[in-house]
Amino acid sequence: MYSFLISIALLILGYLFYGRFVEKVFGPDPARQTPALTKADGIDYIAMPSWKVFMIQLLNIAGTGPIFGAILGAQFGPACYIWIVVGCIFGGAVHDYLSGMLSVRHGGEGLPGLIGFYLGSKTKAVMLAFSVLMLMLVGAVFVYSPAKILGDLVGGGTNTAVLVWVFVVLAYYIVATLVPIDKIIGKIYPVFAIALILMAVSLMVCMLVVFPSGMPEVWGSLANRAPQNGSIFPCLFISVACGAVSGFHATQTPLMARCMKRETLGRPIFYGAMITEGLIALIWAAVASYFFFAGGAESMGIELTPALASDAPSIVSIVSKHWLGAFGSILVLLGVVAAPITSGDTALRSARLIVADALHLDQKPIGKRLAVSLPIFAVTGLLLCFNIMNAQGFGIIWRYFGWANQTLSVFTFWALTVFLARYKKGLYYLITLIPGCFMTAVCFTFICTAKIGLNLPDTTIPYLALGVVALNLVLFFTALPKIRKNPVSF
Repeated sequence: MYSFLISIALLILGYLFYGRFVEKVFGPDPARQTPALTKADGIDYIAMPSWKVFMIQLLNIAGTGPIFGAILGAQFGPACYIWIVVGCIFGGAVHDYLSGMLSVRHGGEGLPGLIGFYLGSKTKAVMLAFSVLMLMLVGAVFVYSPAKILGDLVGGGTNTAVLVWVFVVLAYYIVATLVPIDKIIGKIYPVFAIALILMAVSLMVCMLVVFPSGMPEVWGSLANRAPQNGSIFPCLFISVACGAVSGFHATQTPLMARCMKRETLGRPIFYGAMITEGLIALIWAAVASYFFFAGGAESMGIELTPALASDAPSIVSIVSKHWLGAFGSILVLLGVVAAPITSGDTALRSARLIVADALHLDQKPIGKRLAVSLPIFAVTGLLLCFNIMNAQGFGIIWRYFGWANQTLSVFTFWALTVFLARYKKGLYYLITLIPGCFMTAVCFTFICTAKIGLNLPDTTIPYLALGVVALNLVLFFTALPKIRKNPVSF
C-alpha cells in the first residue's frame, strides 16, 4: 500500500519538475499564434477553452487502457508500479507533450506527416498505412468492448444483443467523426472525463479506508507473480501501455493541437493529461493488487479463477459495485463504457484526418468527409465481424493492437529524437533517445518471443533486447553528424 502512495507522490513531482524541464527544452512561445487561430475552419481547427481541451485530451488517450491494462499488469506484481511511474514521467508524458507541441509548430500536422518530415518520405508511407490500420483496430476494439458490456447489462449477453449495441455505437461513431469537433466532442466529453476521474478518486478513497496490509510492496519482491502471462520483460510493458507509454496518444495529440489557444498550455494539456492517466492507472493497479493478492476477492465473496483473472471488465464491475453501490454502477457505465467509445470515435476521426492530409482533401465540405470516412468504417466493420463471429476474435485483435500500439510509440520517439538533435545543441535528445531505445527493445523482443509472433524461447530475451539497443545506438550516433547538419527552427 505504501508503494502505491509513494508512486502517486512521484507522479505529481514528475509533473512539477521533469515536466517543467521538458517544457523548457521545447521552449513554447506565448506570443506565437496556434493553428486553432491561424487555420480556423469551424470543423477541426477550433479554439476551445483550455480546461475543455484538457478533459477531451484525457478522454481521447484514456479509453479503457489505464483501467484494463493496469488490472492485467498488476498481476505481475509491484513491478507494475515502477513501470507506471517511470514510464509515465520519462516516457509517455514526454512522448505526448513533444508530439503535441511538434504538431502545433507544424500547423496541426498529423503523426505520419511529422514522422515523414523527420524520418523521411519512405518512413512516412509506412507510418501512414500503419497508423491508419492501428486506428481502425482501436475503433474495432473500442466498439466491441462497450457493446459487450452494454449487451450484458441490457440484453442478457446474447450475440444478438451485442450486435445491436455494435450498430448503435458504430452509428454514433459515424456522426461524431463527421460533425465539427465542438458540437459533440466539445460538449459531452468533459462530462465523461469528470466521471472517469470521479470513479478513480472514489476507489482511491475506498482503498485508503480499507488500507489492506497484504498488498505487495516494491521493496518486498519484484518477482513475477503471474508467470502464466509471460515474462515481466517485455510482457508487462505491452500489457500496461496507457498509463505508462502509448503510441496511440501521438495520433490523438494533433486533434487538441488544433484547438489550443496558446503554446504555453501544452504542458498542462499534454504532459498533464498523461500524468493524470498515470494516476488513474496507479489507482486501478492498487485495486487489482488488493483484489488478487490481499484477500479482496474473498472479502467480496468472489472465487478468484484464472478465467476471472483475465476478465478485466468483470473485475471493474465487481469492485465498483461492491465498494460504490448504485453510484458505482453509474460511474462504471459512464467511465468504462463511455471512455472506450470516446477514444474509438476520436481514433476514427484521426484516421479520417490522416488520410485527408495525405490526399490533400479539404475536410470542410461534408461530401469529402464522407468520401474519406466510408472506406475507414467499412474496414472497421469487417474487423468487428471477425470479433463477433470468432470466439477468440477479440483476444487476437487486442494482442495485435497492444503490440502495434507500442510499436507506434517507437516511430514517434525516433522522430522526436531526430527533431531534438536538429533543434537543440547538446544532449537534450537523450530525453527521447533513452525511452525510444527501451521501447524498441520491448516491441522487438515481444514480437520475437510471443505466440502471436515468432514464438522464440524466453531464454533469448536478454540477447534480443541488448542486441537491438546496441544496434540502435550505433545507427543513431553514426547518423548524428549528418542530422546535426540540417538544423530545424521555427
